[in-house]
Amino acid sequence: MSAPGTEAAARLRLLIVDDQPLIRRALAMLLAAEPDIEVVGQAADGLEAIEQALATTPDVVVMDLQMPRASGVVATREITARLPATRVVVLTTFDHDELVFEAIRAGAQAYLLKDADEAEVLDTIRAVHRGESRLSPAIARKVMEQFRRLAPGAPVPLPPPVPPLAGQAATTVSAGGAAPVLPRHHLSEPLTDKEQRILELIAQGKSNKQIAATVFLAEGTVKNYVSRIMEKLHARSRVELAMHASARAGSAPA
Repeated sequence: MSAPGTEAAARLRLLIVDDQPLIRRALAMLLAAEPDIEVVGQAADGLEAIEQALATTPDVVVMDLQMPRASGVVATREITARLPATRVVVLTTFDHDELVFEAIRAGAQAYLLKDADEAEVLDTIRAVHRGESRLSPAIARKVMEQFRRLAPGAPVPLPPPVPPLAGQAATTVSAGGAAPVLPRHHLSEPLTDKEQRILELIAQGKSNKQIAATVFLAEGTVKNYVSRIMEKLHARSRVELAMHASARAGSAPA
């Protein structure tokens, strides 16, 4: 929990999105009880989530996936496109491969299952607000196994972008079809040995602080390395970097 002197102006602004009223209200009560968190809105579906996010500009959105009108994937894609500073934490009961990949590609910074305990949910929300990415262990294994299995093959094309939602009727995202695979970009510059080592540590789920201790660099220097690697690999988050690392490992010659 935060220090007692935390000022209201510095509190993390949170939007909660879930189509089940009981779960939504319980989350709001739980999270609003934290001195460093302010719940600025609640939404019952994807379209309402987008409207609430644009109206309140939250720091973090806790997002369910399977909802009426517009899914959490649609809402995540729209919110992260319109509000780049807002980060999305998926909190769902579903761990299907397709939903995991769709949510990450839409811009989610974390993916948790609803059986996560209170401490894990709070830690993830705060970590994402700091700029980190988090996956529950089961989801992380799923992501890595999928990319190791698919890396040697041809990339699967991504679905076309979702059109703007202004005036749009009820919308859902299908959970069917193959899981999308990150395209293999041709780098304008190859990764240096140090960058490759840092990428491997990111794939292991290590934070910048842990990486700094491992490779004997200042944490700020590691942050600069991570930014440069993201530029080279055209990745938007540490989760995508981990996927790239896995794909590169899978396609490396034996």
